[in-house]
Amino acid sequence: MASAMIHIAIASELNKTIKRDRNKLLIGSIAPDMAKLTGDEKERSHFILKQYTNIPEMHLFLKKYKKHLDDDFVLGYYIHLYTDYLWFKYFIPEIYNYNLIKKLDGSVVRCTQNQMLMYIYNDYTNLNTKLLDEYNLDLKIFYSDLPEIDDIIEEIRMDKLQLLIDKTSLIIENTNRKKDYIFDIDNIKQFIETSTKLILAKLEEMGIVKID
Repeated sequence: MASAMIHIAIASELNKTIKRDRNKLLIGSIAPDMAKLTGDEKERSHFILKQYTNIPEMHLFLKKYKKHLDDDFVLGYYIHLYTDYLWFKYFIPEIYNYNLIKKLDGSVVRCTQNQMLMYIYNDYTNLNTKLLDEYNLDLKIFYSDLPEIDDIIEEIRMDKLQLLIDKTSLIIENTNRKKDYIFDIDNIKQFIETSTKLILAKLEEMGIVKID
């Protein structure tokens, strides 16, 4: 899955245009990943049907929650799922295919899916710092009282949102610079820019937002 900071960056960039409640939108944009904190199934929180793909089935989410996309938290949740859809369908295959992963130094190594995840999560700590600087992200929501959020999404434990906020703030505080393995910051910036445009276009197509 894309890192919390990538999700936050995309939601922040989108909100420059859609101008929703920023706090609720950003919390929604990381909410699906609460499943790993509460021990629940990622397949349920991310609407994943096909084993080993990690690709959310967006039509299933929309079938159930499209009528609630006027709620800023639900919209943030949708943005998260769409970001993961783009991440696993288009971005990850460029660096990991057939058990081979392409590293930044140009070398290609054979690895298991678990080893691939190790590379990714090691890189995330380094990327977090760069994304904070690059997008000048305002993260005060993670150090403020939790806003009142309607209990709409059934696929996560809404009463555990504070746990997610606390964990995310801890990740931010412990962010540091490590060696890059596979992610180039310019490629990540391109992913954020492209994802923002694609999600915005989809929201406009569905009539969720109107762009002048």
